[in-house]
Amino acid sequence: MERYFIDCRNYPNDAKCTLALSADTRDELLEAAVHHATKVHGHEDTPEFREMIVKGIQDMTPPFSVS
Repeated sequence: MERYFIDCRNYPNDAKCTLALSADTRDELLEAAVHHATKVHGHEDTPEFREMIVKGIQDMTPPFSVS
């Protein structure tokens, strides 16, 4: 089962944030990442910002599966 992830360490930020998020779907991850970015980093939720986040989403294979 493939998952998707995004990592704050890949983007310069004043908070020196090290949070990494992952989810089973791109849509779920996008919503979590937008929530984090607006609440923690103070970004504005705009279509352009969401597109930037979508471009940063990467595929991953988790090291284990949850039963």
